[in-house]
Amino acid sequence: MKRLLVAGAGFLGCEIIRQASAHFEVTSLTKNGDHQSMACDLSSTQAVHHLAKQISAPDYIIFSASSGRGGPEAYREVFLQGTRTLKETFPDSHLLFTSSTSVYHQTNGERVDEKSSTQPDRETSQILLEVESQVDCAARLGGLYGPKRSVIVRKFMEGSAIIEEDGRRILNQIHVADAASACLLLATENHRGVFNVTDNRPMSQLEVYSKMSERFHKPLPPVGELQLSRKRAWTHKAVENHKLRALGWEPNYPSFLDALDTLVEAP
Repeated sequence: MKRLLVAGAGFLGCEIIRQASAHFEVTSLTKNGDHQSMACDLSSTQAVHHLAKQISAPDYIIFSASSGRGGPEAYREVFLQGTRTLKETFPDSHLLFTSSTSVYHQTNGERVDEKSSTQPDRETSQILLEVESQVDCAARLGGLYGPKRSVIVRKFMEGSAIIEEDGRRILNQIHVADAASACLLLATENHRGVFNVTDNRPMSQLEVYSKMSERFHKPLPPVGELQLSRKRAWTHKAVENHKLRALGWEPNYPSFLDALDTLVEAP
C-alpha cells in the first residue's frame, strides 16, 4: 500500500485523511499532535528531520497546514520553510501544496486560468507564489466551505451579511469534499504544475444572496461598501477549473447552490 503524508489536519486535511484512509497508509501531522496525528512543527527543520527517523519515507505528501491566521512571517515559516524542509528531507516524495486563488489579482471580472497573470499586492499571496515554485504540484483553492462551515451562510443566517455595492464581485468556491478529492487526484497521480481547484460555476455575490433569500425566505442583505480589508484581498475574477477537469475530475457540488441544503441545519 502506498504511503501518504498529510501535513496539516485541519478542515481540509481531515477530509483528505478520511477519503484516503481506505486506499493509502496515511500519516498525518499537526503542530501539537491533535486529531490523532503525530506532532511536528513544520517550521522547524529539526522537527522535520526528527520525523524522518520515525516514519518511512512517504510516496506522496499533501501540505495542507494553516498559518494559524498569521501574517507574512508565519507564511514564510510554515509554508515556505515547511515545504522546503519536507522536500529536502523526503526528496523522492511527490509534494503537493494547497495554495490559494488569492494569487490572482484581477479586479474587473476577468476569467482567469493557470496561464493568467499573478501579481498580487498582498505579501502573503506573493509568498504563496514563491512556495508554488519549490513544490511538485500546487492546488490553488477557491474559498473552502462545507457542513457547519460557510462564512457566507453564517453571515446570511445571522443577519450580518452585506452586499458590496452592486454585488458584482464574483465568488470562487469549492466544497471541502471536492477540494480533498482533487488534491488526492493531483498528488497520488503525480501531476505537476499549478491547478485551480474551484467548482464549475463562479457566481456573483448578488446572485448567491438572491438565491439564498428565495430559498430561506429571508430578506436580501443590505448594501454596503467594498470590503477592501479582506484577508484574501479584494479581487473580482472568475477562476476557471478546466485544466483540472481535463484530468477526469468533476466536483460532486458543481456550484455553491447545489450544496446549499447541506449547509444549513434543519430547525
